[in-house]
Amino acid sequence: MHPRPLRRMGFLTIGLFDGDDPAAGHESTLAIIELGERLGFDSAWLRHRHLQYGISSPVAVLAAASQRTSRIEFGTAVTPLGWENPVRLAEDLATVDILSGGRLNPGVSVGPPMNFDRLKDALYPDTADREDFSYARVERLLAAIRGDRLTDFEGVDEIEVHSSRAQPHSPGLASRMWYGGASLGSARWAGANGMNFLTSSVVKAEEDDDFDRIQLSHIEAFRSAHAAGNGARVSQGLVVIPTDSATPSQRARYQEYADARLSRTRSPVGPARLLFAPDLVGTSEQLVEQLQARAAFREIDEVAFALPFSFDHDDYVQILTDMATTLGPALGWSPAGGLEE
Repeated sequence: MHPRPLRRMGFLTIGLFDGDDPAAGHESTLAIIELGERLGFDSAWLRHRHLQYGISSPVAVLAAASQRTSRIEFGTAVTPLGWENPVRLAEDLATVDILSGGRLNPGVSVGPPMNFDRLKDALYPDTADREDFSYARVERLLAAIRGDRLTDFEGVDEIEVHSSRAQPHSPGLASRMWYGGASLGSARWAGANGMNFLTSSVVKAEEDDDFDRIQLSHIEAFRSAHAAGNGARVSQGLVVIPTDSATPSQRARYQEYADARLSRTRSPVGPARLLFAPDLVGTSEQLVEQLQARAAFREIDEVAFALPFSFDHDDYVQILTDMATTLGPALGWSPAGGLEE
């Protein structure tokens, strides 16, 4: 099977920062997003981290990015809804979508927050045992974003004007909602509920121990359940590190990073049987060969290549530049708006 030409290319970053100087890391993330726009990337995606030294509020960071850019789209990959009130989040997402001119692609997932037993008294001191962390939480978010009625009350109360739906309302946002799934069940649910689907470098080994076959099965299950069929949007997010213009020391550090994470890719990990894809490091020519050898990659035409967690700002500049100028075009991609100098 011939791979689909790459139609849309984005990148994903954790937005690492120093706890003693968080402003510098956040500024670096904003500068990387601005660079992404100049290089012609279609989208920039932020990971979501709580009680860690990565971006905890991508919505706030993307609101800032929306005022520094004019074209590049934004995404979250992913916002864990166990931390969120769906109605309040819907208000924030719609606000940023409007501020950005309709460029937001929120990605979400469900399940209990990581380390929930250790933080539930701080997060949900009165309701921890009653919180619903199922897909119903996504349904509440989607309803608010669609503009469904949330209350029977609307109209004027003295001098205050009230709406029965979440405000502001951004009409196109509902069609740009993504679900980040690692299981067959999540893939089917996302398709059946008309969402777009994010698949990453982590899957659950439920029926197979081969990463590529598992990921392909998720893509097929999603599209089979989606009303748009093979036209349903899927984005893949592997860690891909081109080295075309890297210095020898950068290439050595990149390979060391990938090698240190290789052992977790050999067999499923933990009770959830999580299986990780190897990080890909090499020249664009080598990366094209490796990517196109993957059946799952041949089925998609959108990617959000993940940037490694712990690299320096200059490393990200080199990686993104090589992606935009060499790797992307070799995969059939063209920079949006023409590559700026």
